[in-house]
Amino acid sequence: MRTVPSAINVKKCVFPVLLIAALSPRIAAAALGEPETSVQTEMARLHASIAVSEHANYRLHELHLTSGTVVREFAGSDGKVFAVAWSGPAVPNLREILGQYFDSYVTAAKAPHSGHHHLQIRQGDLVVQAGGHMRSFAGVAYLPQALPSGVSVGDLH
Repeated sequence: MRTVPSAINVKKCVFPVLLIAALSPRIAAAALGEPETSVQTEMARLHASIAVSEHANYRLHELHLTSGTVVREFAGSDGKVFAVAWSGPAVPNLREILGQYFDSYVTAAKAPHSGHHHLQIRQGDLVVQAGGHMRSFAGVAYLPQALPSGVSVGDLH
């Protein structure tokens, strides 16, 4: 007799999938807290298309990857990436886009938390919100202390 997996078992699978996807090499971009100049290098290496738009207090680099995933990098007037956001069928290589903050992310992600479809990490210098399901992932990571004046968390999508 065939059994149908319970919702609890399905939920238990989502977090490991997100963690495995985060640790696997897929796509890369400029790292959080680092200069935005590396975006152009990554674009060429990944054969990604890029669109850059100027906003009042930041520049938005939107990379469209061949996988269908879109990575958005927000850079302040100082040229540093203060936030990254992603959406699409594949989770980007979080080791590369989180840079020096990746180890903090992994440690916090392993801690017990409620919900398996959504991960929210709030540390003094790093906020990460991520979630999704197979072929539909989205997230944002930002440095609260680096948000330019006039930029709200709601702008980081």
